[in-house]
Amino acid sequence: MRSGVSRMRLYCFDRTFFHSSHSLNPIQLPAPMEKHLWYVKPSEVKSESLLKQYLGILSPCERENVLRMQGEELRKGALLARALVRTTIARYQTNSQIDPRSLKFQKNTHGKPEVHWQEIDDWDPPPLHFNISHTSSLVACGVTINSQIGIDVEEKHRRTKHNTLSFARRYFSECEVQFLAAISDPQVQQMEFIKLWTLKEAYVKALGKGFSGAPFNTFTIRFKEDTRTKASDIFVDSFDDVRSWQFSLLELANSHYAAICTEKHAASEGERNIPRKLRVWRTIPLLEDECVSGTDAIKIICGF
Repeated sequence: MRSGVSRMRLYCFDRTFFHSSHSLNPIQLPAPMEKHLWYVKPSEVKSESLLKQYLGILSPCERENVLRMQGEELRKGALLARALVRTTIARYQTNSQIDPRSLKFQKNTHGKPEVHWQEIDDWDPPPLHFNISHTSSLVACGVTINSQIGIDVEEKHRRTKHNTLSFARRYFSECEVQFLAAISDPQVQQMEFIKLWTLKEAYVKALGKGFSGAPFNTFTIRFKEDTRTKASDIFVDSFDDVRSWQFSLLELANSHYAAICTEKHAASEGERNIPRKLRVWRTIPLLEDECVSGTDAIKIICGF
């Protein structure tokens, strides 16, 4: 099969619903202070019949949006993003089994998607929050309970069209520009730029305001080393946001940087002895799941 899915074939799927022969492995909801991250590599999804099933679990509006994409790679990426969200949320154990096709979504005032749970007698929907990010080579979905979440993934060797510092001066805060300017090695400077960009994207997405509602130059990402443990933590300085946030920065699949930003639970402010947890899965939705936490696929950089 060629890379991606042709527009003609995708269009043929549009009028048919499919029943998956694969079941979703059930997963317990994240615990407080715990984050879950699921990712799929488009290059590993090569089965045409599987792509056909993904299209079948989308809503009519989602299918129309996928079909409207120009280019096979973009269509495949958009299809995988929506399929990953639906299959990820559906696998979490609630009071009843959830069909990925039955999930409905709504957007907040700034356009951030949220699950719109159906009202069922004697059932309180889980306070589940999710966020998605994707590049052409990786799609990721983060999940938390009782905490807003924003995630971003970027290719480690992503290149900007302009000089790194010129680009940073356009979008970053003065402190962040100074941090980058102090790095003499161009390659290291570029990598630190990508890390900062990834963290800033995750923060804006956790806020739920979008880039226009929280321009990058209105806040500063800072790294602070714990002199006792020698580990680095990540903080944000913002003029108009008084909430507390937790950041995690990691290297994913040896090819991407991933940043996760979550709002701290009010009850956890004084509970620094409770460890923050992260569980990560590599998945091909409806086919296979692999927990890669603690393996070479995940390298913690800072923020844990």
